Amino acid sequence: MGGAATTPGPTGAGENRAVVNASTLARIATPAPAGDDRRLFDGARQALEAEIANMGAHGAIDGATRLAYARQVRAAADELAAQAAAGRISWRQAAERAHGLRHSVMEIMRVRSTPVGRAFAEWLKSEGLTLNELIARYTVKLHGSGADFNALSAAQKEAVYAEIVAAAGRANPRVTAWMRGASRAGRGLIVLSLALSIYQVATADNKLDTAKREVAVTGGSIAGGIAGGALAGLACGPGAPVCVTAGAFVGGALAAFGIDFFW
Repeated sequence: MGGAATTPGPTGAGENRAVVNASTLARIATPAPAGDDRRLFDGARQALEAEIANMGAHGAIDGATRLAYARQVRAAADELAAQAAAGRISWRQAAERAHGLRHSVMEIMRVRSTPVGRAFAEWLKSEGLTLNELIARYTVKLHGSGADFNALSAAQKEAVYAEIVAAAGRANPRVTAWMRGASRAGRGLIVLSLALSIYQVATADNKLDTAKREVAVTGGSIAGGIAGGALAGLACGPGAPVCVTAGAFVGGALAAFGIDFFW
């Protein structure tokens, strides 16, 4: 009657491996807590908003600086031309002052620009022409390729000087138009970033803390963009707009993520 007795199998390494594998699969299959997902999403969103503000600030600052430069050199050239026409200064003196003033205004405006704007300006024009080079250029323009300035009459020389004064007040129209568009686009991006921030504050549970965080991340991104562009300019040298622009974006993104992480 007695059938063969069954002996339970040993509880050995196989069962232990099965338990470990089941535990590992359970951990992998378990989704991350909803709070972590929300935190990652909010961080990415805020970084995007901050970069929008960073781009907007660069466009608005550089566009406004270019337009201010165009207005100032035009006003200065008109004033010098009026003084020369009235006989208070000679046309040669007006040309010399216009030439020096334009270079001074250009350098001041480049200092007021962002590192990106300065890099683009240096790429377009590293240095201006000397006064003698301008005299030679406008002598040829007004009197032909074989003209010699020293052989011109007094009236013809004054015409060359007058042309130099007029040219000093003319900013590159293509660059000015492009920067005017950049200024408008920059202001639009800033408005968009502000609108997104306002929406986040309005829909947040803790409005005060959210508002502080939005201001800190956005402001930090703009400051980081300026600093990143400046560092890239030092590394890449003058007249390297692509490198400086990349540095500005990286600097802005790192600042935004850093502030958001430690908030």
